[in-house]
Formats: sequence, C-alpha cells, structure tokens
Amino acid sequence: MLFLELPFEERVRRIHDRGFEVEIWDWSTKDLPALAKTGATFSSMTGYLRGDLLTDDGIADLLATAAESLQQAEIIDAPRLNLHGTGLDGDGQAIIPKEAVSGADWLRAADTLSRVAELGETAGRVFTLENLNLPVDHPGVPFALAADTIALVEAVDSPALRLNLDLYHAQIGEGNLIELVRRAFGSIGEIQVADVPGRQEPGTGEIRYEAIAAELTRLGYDGVVGLEGWASGDSDVALDSFRAAFAG
Repeated sequence: MLFLELPFEERVRRIHDRGFEVEIWDWSTKDLPALAKTGATFSSMTGYLRGDLLTDDGIADLLATAAESLQQAEIIDAPRLNLHGTGLDGDGQAIIPKEAVSGADWLRAADTLSRVAELGETAGRVFTLENLNLPVDHPGVPFALAADTIALVEAVDSPALRLNLDLYHAQIGEGNLIELVRRAFGSIGEIQVADVPGRQEPGTGEIRYEAIAAELTRLGYDGVVGLEGWASGDSDVALDSFRAAFAG
C-alpha cells in the first residue's frame, strides 16, 4: 500500500531499508523466492486463496489453500497467516455475502477454524482472524465485527489461532477503541492500523493513535503493529508519522 510508484520487490526493499518488517497480501501473485532474497523480514501474509467458514465446498477450499499457504510461508518465513470470515474477491468484497448468521453457523465456523489452527500448530505458524468493517469496505462479510472475531478465537482457544485486531475497521464498525484493545488483549496476535476516514497513516484523521499506543504499553503489548493504510502523500512521510504515533 506504500511506494506504489515502484515495482513490488523495490517497495519491499524500501520498507525494509526504513527498518520496518513487511506484510503482503495474496502470495500467489508474488515471486516469493525473489522477495526472500531482498533480506526483508516478513511479518504476515494471506493464509488462504479461496474458501469460507460455512459451506462444504468453501471449507474444503479454505483448508486446502491454508495448507498450501503454510508451505509458501516457509519461503519467506512469514510467522503469521491472515484469514477473514469469508473469501474476498479482488476488490475486497465477500464472495458469499451473508447478512445474518445462525447459532449453527457459529458452531460450524468455530469447528472450521479449529481445523485451520491444527494445521498451524503442526507447521509451527499462527493464523490470525481479522475483523473487517461492514458499512464502508466489506458489506456482507459474516463474522466481520471485532466482537465476532474475538468470540471465535476464544472459542477455538488455540495458540495457533489469534486475533488480527484491525483498528481502522473497528473504528468504523464499533468504535471505543481503547476499551476494545483491553477486551481483546488476551487474544491478539497482531494489530493493524490506519486512520479514519481515508485509511491513511496516523495523524490524517480522527483516531488518536498516541493514546492507543500508550494503552498498549500499559498493557505490556510487545507484538506487531502494522500500518495497513495508504500514504496521504509521500510514503516516507507516512512511515515517519506511523513510527511517531507508536514511538513511545
């Protein structure tokens, strides 16, 4: 999402040269051996190519492509692999929209995620379940709210399934971010940030990320915080603003 004027491998090098780890989305469109040669440290990548948590075919696809993703993660040594409540298309839209989920749906989703977690445990890697927002970016995605993803991660109760707490999405969908961080803290595998509105670097919108950073410090969080946002202008300046927000 940064240095978009550059070829992808050069983007990775620029971010690495600035002292940051790198996250990628769909690994199937990347030359992973070439990325490994950049010397960058990779924090996360997409953990599936197709599938969902609820349908027979979707579950089979999710498990198969999650296993394939684990093999590919070895190439760049990505420790975390990201999941969503359903498969998303190239525009981030739900492949199978579902406005409401039943009790049976919750049980099936938890069972599917337990099977995904077993794959992660065997491979020594962690899957993270990301919350999304419904009003702006991802309408119709089941289990999208942070409250939903927390409930599923807690139900599975495996060290190989954690929460990717995306605070940009949470601000749009739920708000009350510091209380949310406190509630989710025991389940967090990663935190992602961008400001609202616009999905750009901290300091461009309404979220006071310095206060959230202070709360994370108070809680003793020592995990990854990832900038999943667009640069409002120059990408180096965006990285400076991101670093400044979490420098404490």
